[in-house]
Amino acid sequence: MFTQSLRQSTLAAAIALAVLSGCAANGPTQQSSAQNATSTAATTQAPAPAPVATSNAAKPHVVVLATGGTIAGAGASAVNSATYTAAKVPVDKLLAGLPELNNYARVTGEQVFQIASESFTNDNLLTLAKRVSALVKQPDVDGVVITHGTDTLAETAYFLSLTVHTDKPIVVIGSMRPGTALSADGALNLVDAVSVAGSQDAKGKGVFVTMNDEIQTARDVNKDVNIKTGAFVSQWGPLGMVVEGKNYWFRAPAKRHTNHSEFNIDSISALPQVDIVYSYGNVQPTAVNALVNAGAKAIVHAGTGNGSVADRMVKPLQDARGKGVLIVRASRVPYGFVLRNAEQPDDKYDWVVAHDMRPEKARILTMLALSKGNVSTAELQRMFWEY
Repeated sequence: MFTQSLRQSTLAAAIALAVLSGCAANGPTQQSSAQNATSTAATTQAPAPAPVATSNAAKPHVVVLATGGTIAGAGASAVNSATYTAAKVPVDKLLAGLPELNNYARVTGEQVFQIASESFTNDNLLTLAKRVSALVKQPDVDGVVITHGTDTLAETAYFLSLTVHTDKPIVVIGSMRPGTALSADGALNLVDAVSVAGSQDAKGKGVFVTMNDEIQTARDVNKDVNIKTGAFVSQWGPLGMVVEGKNYWFRAPAKRHTNHSEFNIDSISALPQVDIVYSYGNVQPTAVNALVNAGAKAIVHAGTGNGSVADRMVKPLQDARGKGVLIVRASRVPYGFVLRNAEQPDDKYDWVVAHDMRPEKARILTMLALSKGNVSTAELQRMFWEY
């Protein structure tokens, strides 16, 4: 029964082969195509369904950029769905385990990083976004998929949606379970992502996260659960669903993104220091003072409730603003949005509210705002309304 279950997952078979052969330790790999992947996977699994009767030249070309994460992870056994080592399996092995991808697109892969996403840095964001920007400028590329660890996946997706100018679909996906686990979710997430990235009806809608059959916009989606496969949720709901390779759309993004963004990764070479201070009962100003002294250009305050600020924190934040540090008032509450001049007199203190943006995404937008140079609180507040 155990062996039969593993064989039912083509991705699991490929990952098991990768771990046994030690190929996961070989580091970055060169490009691989789905056509080559089919012949590789055929030696390790039952025959895949016959591809649709479409010539390879007529199919859209989708590039898969791999960065590591759980989708490239491996556990000790098939029952290890939450205990595993991330970023083990290279992109060619991921694609080799899914010959079904060839039904939807001509797929090639590149290994950009092989890291767990909690270790993503600003430099990683810049490198990845610049590579995506270069790819979407190529006339022979119709869409891009990024495989990513789930911990910071939503932040990366939002960064791409703000900085890459294109109408071609960009899809960021991961998995909550490694491919070696029973009921692994990564294989279907990857198939759905390639299907969306290669589809005409996804053009112009920005950057997506397609996991658990849902098509989410990068701006709204967040990781809300750390165990379940339905971990990525938007309080405003998904854009649609993808089922058996077909997209079903129900709404469109309302905020500015991609071609309509004032930020462009092609002209960004560095990101300024923006940090987050988390509020809690008995919170002390220690973190605010330390971050100001460490050179923070802006501080996102993850307040309680409606972005509330404890009485003993008001003066340190005012002092920080007096030293030129921008103050953004966000909330640690996952749903709802922060009202300007409600809990605090933002106009009086010259502070900004993050609207419905989570603190970690508020940090992304604030960094990009500051990358343009000195920005006023009025300008930054405008950006939070528009993006």
